[in-house]
Amino acid sequence: MPLAYVQFDAHDRFAGSTSYEMEALFRLFLLKECHGWDHETALVEYLTQHPDFCEQIGLDSMPNQSTLWRSWHHRFTAELQDTVQTAARTILIKAQNAGVSVPREPERQSHRHHDERTESDPNDQTVLEQAETVTEHVSRVVLPAFSLDRGEGCEIHENAYWDLQTYLGLRENLAVNEGARSFIHESNRERTPLGHAHREHVRDLSIEQIREMYRQAVNRLLDRVADTEEFFRAGIVAIDITESDPFTGDRAGHEDEIIGTKEKTDEYAYQWATVQLVGNAVPIVLDARPVRKGDTRKEIVEDLLDSAEAAVHVDNVLMDREFDSQHILEMLSQRGLSYVVPKRMQTSEKAQAKRLLQRDKDRYETDRKLHLGDNEWHSTTLIYRRKENSEHDDHRQYSVFMTNRKSGLLSEYGYRWEIESGYKSIKRFMAATTSKHFGLRFFYFAFA
Repeated sequence: MPLAYVQFDAHDRFAGSTSYEMEALFRLFLLKECHGWDHETALVEYLTQHPDFCEQIGLDSMPNQSTLWRSWHHRFTAELQDTVQTAARTILIKAQNAGVSVPREPERQSHRHHDERTESDPNDQTVLEQAETVTEHVSRVVLPAFSLDRGEGCEIHENAYWDLQTYLGLRENLAVNEGARSFIHESNRERTPLGHAHREHVRDLSIEQIREMYRQAVNRLLDRVADTEEFFRAGIVAIDITESDPFTGDRAGHEDEIIGTKEKTDEYAYQWATVQLVGNAVPIVLDARPVRKGDTRKEIVEDLLDSAEAAVHVDNVLMDREFDSQHILEMLSQRGLSYVVPKRMQTSEKAQAKRLLQRDKDRYETDRKLHLGDNEWHSTTLIYRRKENSEHDDHRQYSVFMTNRKSGLLSEYGYRWEIESGYKSIKRFMAATTSKHFGLRFFYFAFA
C-alpha cells in the first residue's frame, strides 16, 4: 500500500483554522506509525530534515508539533486511527517479506482487527460485570490499604466508592458525575455515592496519604507474589516521568503543578513519576509521585528508590536521558546500584561519533570522569552504539549510554520500554476529569 495510493474524497478535508488536507495528514501519520515514533516531535524533526517530502505528499507548509497533536487526537476518529495503524503494519510486513529494509519490526499478529472489535465490544452490562469481578479481587488484596476519612455512621459503604472508581476506569473517558448516574442503575448495591460526594472525599486525601496507601497496597500485592518464580527474578527497576494530555484551560494559580511537557513544547501538562519493576519480574509500579515545578530529578530518583528498596531487592536502575546528571549517577553508585542511562550528546560525544562513523565502527567503549564539584569526580563508562536502520547519515546514527558496570548491562536497557506500555495501560484506566485539583488528579493516576 504505497503512500501515493492512499486516496480520500474531496469532502474529506479539514475546515476551520487549518488548511491541511486529510490525505496529506493521513500520509504523515502513516509515516509516523511506520517508524514507531511515540511523539509528534520526531515527525516534525524528520520533516525538517526532509523538506522535499512535504512537497511530495502535497503540503504547502510544514505543520508544527501542536497542530499534528491536535489533528491526531481531535480530528482523527478512533476508526481512522486504527486504519492508520493497520495500514502501517501491512506496509511493514509486505516490505519485510519482499526483502526491503524497514524502520522497525512489525507485529505479525494484529491485536485489533476491526471485525473482532465490532463483535467483542462490551455493552454497559458486560463492563459492569467486569468491574464487579475486578473489584472482588481488588477488595481482598488492595482496598484494605485504602481508606476515606468519612467518620462513623455513614449509610453508604466505603467499598461502594472504590467500586465506582473501578467502574469509571473500565469505562473509557468516563467522568465521575456521569459515571455515578449510570452506576446507580447498573450496580447491585442498594446505595451508591453521588459524583460530587465521591469527588469531595477523594479531594480530602493529601498527596502523602495517597502515596502511603498506595505503598501499603503494593506491599500486599508483593506478599501475594512473593513465592512465585517471577518475583525472585526481580531486581531491575525503571524510573521515568509521564505526563497527562496537554492542559488547555486556564492554569492561573496552578503554575507549579501544571508544568511544561517533556517534549519542550509550548504546552502544559500534569506530570507523574514512577518506579516500576521491569524485565522478567512481576510488572508492578512500586511507587508513584507527582512532579512539581522546582522538583529536581535527583530528589525524584532518591524518593522513588527509597520506596522501591523498602519493598524489593534492587540491583539495576534504568532511566531515560533526562536523568543523565552526574550527581544522580554518583548517588546510585553510592547506594551500590548499577545503572544504564542514555547520555545527551554534547560536543565531545558528537566528535567521537563522527570518528566512529568515519571508521565504520558499530560500537565503542571509553571511561569518563564526570565533574561533581570541589575536585570530586564520578567515574563512568560511555558506550557508543550504532542504531540499526537509522534514517540519519551523520553522527546521529549513534546513541551514547552511561553505565557503571561495563557493557554487560546494556542489553537490559530494552526493558525500560516496558514502562511505556505500562503508562498506556494506566492512562486507559484513568477516570476523566476537568478538575485542576492536584490531589484528585494524582489519585486518579495512582488508582489506575
